[in-house]
This record gives sequence, structure tokens and C-alpha cells, in this order.
Amino acid sequence: MRRFVFDVVEGVRIAVQAIWANRMRSLLTTLGVIIGIVAVTLMATVINGLNQEFETALSQLGADVLYVDQFPWGNNAGAEWWRFRNRPAIQPALTQTIQKRSRFADAVAPMADTDRQAEYKGRSLEVEVLGSPPEYGRIRDVTLAQGRFLTRADERGARNVCVVGASVADHLMPVATPLGKTIRIGGVPCRIVGVQEKEGEGLFGGPSPDERVIIPFSTYDKLFGISRRWGVEIMVKVRPGVSMSRAEDELTGILRAARDVAPGEENNFAVNDQEQIRSSFSGTKIAIYGVGLFLTGLALVVGGIGVMNIMFVSVRERTKEIGIRKAVGAKKYTILLQFLIEAVIVCLLGGVIGLGLSALGAMGIRALGFAAALPMETVAVAFGICVGVGVLFGIAPAWQAATADPIEALRYE
Repeated sequence: MRRFVFDVVEGVRIAVQAIWANRMRSLLTTLGVIIGIVAVTLMATVINGLNQEFETALSQLGADVLYVDQFPWGNNAGAEWWRFRNRPAIQPALTQTIQKRSRFADAVAPMADTDRQAEYKGRSLEVEVLGSPPEYGRIRDVTLAQGRFLTRADERGARNVCVVGASVADHLMPVATPLGKTIRIGGVPCRIVGVQEKEGEGLFGGPSPDERVIIPFSTYDKLFGISRRWGVEIMVKVRPGVSMSRAEDELTGILRAARDVAPGEENNFAVNDQEQIRSSFSGTKIAIYGVGLFLTGLALVVGGIGVMNIMFVSVRERTKEIGIRKAVGAKKYTILLQFLIEAVIVCLLGGVIGLGLSALGAMGIRALGFAAALPMETVAVAFGICVGVGVLFGIAPAWQAATADPIEALRYE
């Protein structure tokens, strides 16, 4: 073991000396490796950032919430939009039906939305106005920075009160305290009773919760009316301890009976949850990974071939040195280890430069407002790839050096 450690240390020393003696050549040799490492780390950085934003946005929907809608979520919704649009709309009365018949529903609430202009003292902002009863706060786990959420009294009285998102409050009242102030939504006065905590971007570029105004469902119906053509979406929060599949099966049965769907007929509604969006996104993510891995692999193969070629040159240049070392008793594995270590160090040098460039790239991506995260796992994988490329493409020249005939090597000029 002591002998092996000595051989490794000696191999590292000789490799560093050889690389330093040919600095420019070694640096140019690493270009392919650098490109490959930058490609793989930047791809992983962007995908990790997208995953984080995706999961954050997806959490807004709630892991234990089912959504009754006219349209299904996921890949099929766009392809068959014309068929789904002919379904009868989801009407608010279904909310009471689900509440009465469901054993697994913890809370049920309809919601409808529209886009309107919010105004306050000369300032204006395009916002999403969402109408829903007080149960919305519990179903969607709304967290408030100030004030209170909607109450049953607000709902019963169809009061003109609202809870605004963080961006709405910051834009309309950058200095003043929002609570108690009256803003105009589509020209209708509405008093602010609560301000939500900042939540970030919406799902798949949709409306951000920070640019949303929530009003009682009865107020929404009074001010804007519920569209008979498009109806509402109904949220159903599942009781703790009940599996989502059981709750979905029960809900599907209730809806089929309530909407007079005959046995054997296709559902004229959709029961959605966040898993449908996650499965749709996973296909896109796999495609991105596939393209990225192909380009990365191509760059690393090119870089590895460059390393192998330069190592063959290095072996040829040091043929006499190899002969002398063998003549004084150096074993095959010692020569093999020395040149393998040199190939690995060259690749690791490219990896360090590549990771540095990737870190700068990630900072640039974040500065542009896009998601990017470079976790330590990605750094470890990058270094592992460098070692693998060094061993894979360095084994042939190292073996040539290890098996060289000492007599012929000594004669080489």
C-alpha cells in the first residue's frame, strides 16, 4: 500500500512537471473537455433552476387538492380543445352537491376569475381578479403579510372587500399602508382587508399570485357575473389520510350522477391535480436532458480524442525517459499509472476551468431574471466525468508507454 501511494504521489509530481513544461499545449488540449463540462453543468444548472421554480409554482395548487374543470390539464388539453369546449360548463351549484355527498372532501370552494384594471390615486395595474369564498384561504394555504382573509360575513353580504397580492400593494401604494385603502377594480370601489405574502412567478408563465386580487365569490357574481358558457372551477381539498386516487374516484362518481352521465359514456368534466402537470413537465424535461446529453457527449468525445492524441505525442517525446526508467527497474503498472494520472490531471484542469465558466454563466442567467442553480451534486458529477474521460482516453497511450520495449526505447532518438 505504501508503495502504491508513493507511485501515485510520484506520478502526480511528474505529470504536473510535464503539463507545466507544455502549458499552452495542455491548455489547448483541454478545450474540448472545457466545452463538454460547460455544456453539462449549464444544462444541469438551468434544469435544476427550472425544477425549483416549477415545484414552487406547483405547490401553489396544493398536493391534496382536486380541481373540477371543463378542461383537463396536461398534454391532451390543447390537442382536443374543440371537443372539450363543447362540454357543459361547471356550474357553482355543484359545490353544494359535492359538500353534501362527499365523505372525503375537507373543504370545497368554487372560483372564477377575470382580468381587470386596478387603480389607486393615479396609479394603475392590470390584475387577475379572483372570486372565491373564504374556504379558498384554507384550501390554497394563503399566507398573509398584513390584515385578514375573507370571512363568511363578507361572503353573505357580498361586501366590496379584497385581499391583494404583494405586487399589487407595492405598485399601487409604494409608500402608504394598504390596509383600509379603497382601490377601484374595473371602476368598482373595493376596500383592502389583507395583503398576501410574496409568492413569486405563476405556473408555466401564468398569472402570478402577487398580481392577484381576491374578492368574495358573491361579490364577484354581483360585479362581473358568472359566465354560463365557461362556468367556474371547483376546488376540493381532500381530508388528511385519504389517498388522492380514492378521493378522485368518489368525486368522479358524484359528478357523473350530478351531471346525468349515463353508464358507459365518457365524462363531460375533468378532475385535475398537480400530478398531471408534473407528468406533462417530465416529458419536456426528458427531451431537454436527451438533447443536452447528446451534445455534451459529443463535446466530451471530441475533447477526449484531443487528450488521447496529445498523450500519444507525450509518450513519443518521452520514449527515451521511459526506456531509462524501465532499465533501472520501473514496473509496467508504474509507467501506466504515471501517464493515466497525467491524462486525468489534464481533464481535471479542463473541468476546473469549465466549472468556473459555468458559475459565471449561472450568475449571468440569474441576472437576466431566469432560474439557475448549480448544486454541489452537479460539481461532483462534473469532476467524475473529467476523471472518467481521462482514464478512458488516456488508457491507450498509457498502455503503449507501459508495454514499450526498454531496448528499443533507449535507442529512440
